Amino acid sequence: MPRLTRLTPDTAVGASRDLLADLVSRHGRIGDMVSTMAHSPAVLGGYLQLSRAMGRAKLDRRIGERISIAVQVQQGCGLCLDAHVGAARSLGVDEEEIQLARAGTSADPAIAAVVALALQVYREPASITDEQVTALREYGYSDRAIAEVVGVVALNVLTGAFNLLAGLTPESATRA
Repeated sequence: MPRLTRLTPDTAVGASRDLLADLVSRHGRIGDMVSTMAHSPAVLGGYLQLSRAMGRAKLDRRIGERISIAVQVQQGCGLCLDAHVGAARSLGVDEEEIQLARAGTSADPAIAAVVALALQVYREPASITDEQVTALREYGYSDRAIAEVVGVVALNVLTGAFNLLAGLTPESATRA
């Protein structure tokens, strides 16, 4: 059962009402997480800005979804995990790779290395070494793509932690 209520453009106030109204006008509906985030215009606005910014990332989305799966397995947000598994499938990531992502790895050594880095960013960023970053460059990752790993992890921490706090689960999600 959700711990926080969902808001609509009619029930939200101030900046949150404006943000929700804009989202509804552009997309036709809003999801449970976004409607619940509207309790804080700062959280909702920050999420929307980071989400839009990461939409412009150069890191391959199929890799980003594997990172998201690995992080959400660790964080424990079933709602996010389901969404990222679905997104990975829609991008053509096969079931074996999805299962490997759940385990924090990949059959492809280059992807395994970047997923491992992402999990390290999530768990213990102070332990990242120069050698790890050099190895990622040797696999062909640009400094931009390496930096974007932090953005993917940060977005997952925000959404997963929020959903867990709010009590949003796959079972509680409204199906629209």
